Parts: sequence; structure tokens; C-alpha cells
Amino acid sequence: MNEDRMIFGITEFLEGMGLDLSDQHLSKTPDRIMRAWRDSFGAGYSQDPRKMLSVEFIEDYDDMVVIKDIPFLSFCSHHMVPFLGTAKIGYIPDGKVTGLSKLARVLDVYAKRLQIQERLTREVATCIQEVLKPKGVGVILSAEHMCMTHRGVSKPGSTTITSCILGEMLNNASTRQEFLSF
Repeated sequence: MNEDRMIFGITEFLEGMGLDLSDQHLSKTPDRIMRAWRDSFGAGYSQDPRKMLSVEFIEDYDDMVVIKDIPFLSFCSHHMVPFLGTAKIGYIPDGKVTGLSKLARVLDVYAKRLQIQERLTREVATCIQEVLKPKGVGVILSAEHMCMTHRGVSKPGSTTITSCILGEMLNNASTRQEFLSF
């Protein structure tokens, strides 16, 4: 990330809104925004999600593993406003498992990039499928988008649900239903 360019762009934006950056509450705002995006909101650009799954354990377990109600926060690539919600991530191991927190970390890396929910859902599922090579993967995201609830159509409380189901979870109706029922 080019911190100087970020600060310059943020300064131009705020001044373009007619704000006085000599105001005590705004004078350090460009630097604060840059650090927030560098260290938190955009931190996923400097991380490799595949490395989050590098901890693998050989385990003769082939039943479904599901973690649900995983909170996430991301920013819409169309308006740069937040969307937040919860995720359900599941997989069917094929000889190896990963630490449970690793699945949430994969979600965090992708969520800390400018996103659309559909792409975020697919990126998480595809990463798990490619790295762990499980029999199947399922990811469901449910989120409220501030670009929809607080601007434009202004429908607070509306929720968007997306899913990406791969492998045995997609091809086997009873396995898919088991995942969806959790």
C-alpha cells in the first residue's frame, strides 16, 4: 500500500466535500483513515488466505464439520460502505482436518478486501476446497448491506443470503440438506 498516496487521496476527498482540515477534529483524519484501511479494513490485501489453512492434522474423520454464526465485516466495492453479517462454513474432511479457527481466519482475510458478497462467498469456499481438498465444502453468508439499508432504496433490516456449495455437498442431496439444516 502506498500510504502517502492514500493520505493525499483522502485529503483531496475531504477537501472536495468542502471540509476544513484545520479543524481539530479533522486535522489528523486522513492519517487515521489511512491507518484504519492499512491495518484493519484492507488488511486482507497483504495476507494469503491459503496460509491460514496451513495447519492440517491427519485424522480419520469423514463426517461434516460446521462452524456457524461467525461474524464478519467487509466493505462494498461499489460504495465503500460496510456490510456485516454472519457465516456458516462447513466441510467434509478427506483424511485431514484443520484448526477450527482457521476457517474463520480465511473468511476474515477475504472480508478485509473491498468485496461483493457473492465473490466473498465463493472465494472462501474455493480456498477451503483447493487447500484442504475435502470431500465437500459449504459456505453461507447472511449480511446487511449499508449501501442498501442506509442509502438509495433505504430498506433497513433487509438481509442478503449467498451460498457456495462444492463437491459432495453439492452433488449429494442428503448431504447438502444436512449442511443446510445446521
